[in-house]
Amino acid sequence: MHAVPGTSRAPHRAAYAAAAVALLAVAVGCAPQPEDNASDKASGSAQESCAKGELSTETTGKLTIATDKPAYEPWFKDDDPAGGEGFESAVAYAVAKQLGYDKADVVWQTVPFNKAFAPGEKTFDFDINQVSISDERKKAVDFSSGYYDVRQAVVALKDSKAAEATSIDGLKDVKLGAQVGTTSLAYINDAVKPREDAAAFAKNDQAKSALKNGQVDAIVVDLPTAFYMTAAEVTDAKIVGQFENRGGTPEQFGLVLDKGSALTPCVTDAVDALREDGTLAGIEKQWLSDAVGAPVLK
Repeated sequence: MHAVPGTSRAPHRAAYAAAAVALLAVAVGCAPQPEDNASDKASGSAQESCAKGELSTETTGKLTIATDKPAYEPWFKDDDPAGGEGFESAVAYAVAKQLGYDKADVVWQTVPFNKAFAPGEKTFDFDINQVSISDERKKAVDFSSGYYDVRQAVVALKDSKAAEATSIDGLKDVKLGAQVGTTSLAYINDAVKPREDAAAFAKNDQAKSALKNGQVDAIVVDLPTAFYMTAAEVTDAKIVGQFENRGGTPEQFGLVLDKGSALTPCVTDAVDALREDGTLAGIEKQWLSDAVGAPVLK
């Protein structure tokens, strides 16, 4: 039906609007209303309390911690994360205690290294597995504050020319390699500035194989990886030395949590407290004294 030209619909619209408001008021009055004290359950909402029993853990009353298998020394002892020995095992239990969980309340879970910080929902409360904090990884997961400051190191076969280097200058005439896109490769290019272009590998395993096969004289990896590599993978190699930190912010390992996890602030507070009271330093001295003592290349 068409309106008559020159007439107004305003009175009808006003009536319709009044009726609509009345109906909406009735509908709202009948709809279930949120409770005033309802907590925000959305991912990433902060815990109202970090007290044990009030944490939104995977299993009520338990703290599920993940790491890879095998669990190598000096991070874990005898491939047993639950033993409490080794740097990361000790750190994990210290964090658990800070959160109010006894050793018996900790449940360990096996998660491959790359899967720990890959996109997707996690089945653990946090993962501890020498994972460096980076902006790229933060796109997929949360991190606690750092629990270990990492340095980059040079690994060479014991009978190679590179093994004799005592300074950065001693590395300028050797063939160096590292994984592409890593801090390790950046140290070669920016700190060492070798006369021959560095070899870039898709994975650390390829860099390790190139070292074994003599395709490179030395490779650069983070210091903890260097210790593992020389202890378990390339036993005829040695750590030549470690680099000083570049810039004001050191590279750090962090505990990995699900993206937007409500536990992140609580776990971060726990790590910060352990750093401030000297607990982390004590654990590092006990289990990583060799890493601290590696010669510094200048």
